[in-house]
Amino acid sequence: MNTIDAIIEDFELLDDWEDRYRYLIELGRKLEPLSEAAHNEANKVRGCASQVWVETRVIRGPDTPAILVFQGDSDAHIVRGLVCLILAFYSGRAAKEILEADALDLFRKLDLTAHLTPQRSNGVRSMIERIKSDARAALAAP
Repeated sequence: MNTIDAIIEDFELLDDWEDRYRYLIELGRKLEPLSEAAHNEANKVRGCASQVWVETRVIRGPDTPAILVFQGDSDAHIVRGLVCLILAFYSGRAAKEILEADALDLFRKLDLTAHLTPQRSNGVRSMIERIKSDARAALAAP
């Protein structure tokens, strides 16, 4: 998967919104496949018009904070690209860092909020809230 910095750089090079949408679709195509078993109710993100799944793995070390690693999928091409963008932003971070990070600020910076339908914007917020909920659970776990 592309790093968030590489995605931002690539996105900012594209002036035309048709090109940006194509780039989002291309990002979605590069997502690591989510196993069929992970396409389940527990991983399904509620509040998305399209079907979206996010699988969370928590990595704990004896002297390190919980790190969350995410995989995701969607049945819609552009949404799959949005999943890729969100996962690139959050995956591999410590739970506390996830709670402090604001992906919606990234979406504003990239001017995505102005170019997403209200349904897709709600879905993005649902994905972010799901990830933050998993981070809160990881912090609360012993």
